[in-house]
Amino acid sequence: MDFIEIAPRLHMLHFSIGQAYLWRDDEESTLIDAGWVGSAPEIESAIRGAGLDPASLRRIVLTHCHRDHVGSAQDLADRWGAEIVAHRLDAPVIRGEAPVPEPDLLDWEVPLHENGLTVPVAPPTRVDREVEDGDALGFGGGAVVVHTPGHTPGSIAVHLPEHGVLFTGDTVASVGGVMLGVFHVDRGRAMESMRRLAELKPSVLCCGHGDPVTTDTARLLAEAVA
Repeated sequence: MDFIEIAPRLHMLHFSIGQAYLWRDDEESTLIDAGWVGSAPEIESAIRGAGLDPASLRRIVLTHCHRDHVGSAQDLADRWGAEIVAHRLDAPVIRGEAPVPEPDLLDWEVPLHENGLTVPVAPPTRVDREVEDGDALGFGGGAVVVHTPGHTPGSIAVHLPEHGVLFTGDTVASVGGVMLGVFHVDRGRAMESMRRLAELKPSVLCCGHGDPVTTDTARLLAEAVA
């Protein structure tokens, strides 16, 4: 796992498939997604590397129910007492009470999806707080939930208006440029969600897959939508 500083309060935890993000406030930290099963020791080391005590981890916000985003959430939460947050519609899947929704794959997505299935399946994971569109998350000077259905029914983005930072989950990707993500349950709704995210005009774009975008971000996202 690579640990990369994007901004003074923001780091990316980059796994061989997918990534998570660490946001630092003065006395606490927040994890956006939780990597693979078994990643907790590396994530803890990364938090220490950022100059924080892992006990400062207050919440883990899951952008959706897929295995490469949920994997180590329960382990980290049990170790440090963090709250696990997810949208109401994906919470039953995360808890293991409902099946993972099947994506509507394009032909070229099939081999990519099969490769992603090599990531270990996430165990049933508790969700302490179920959120809806517009809910405040209590960090980053006013982080807010943006419901972005399409990738999964309960996919969310996390917007930090004060800092111009937008965590998109897998609705948007930044692989070779900003683009609609892959493996969507409903591609049309995912595109509508991406249009909504573009209206936020972020200055920093943090996707579930691909490099963070920190230059001409709003323009690039708008062009990808167009």
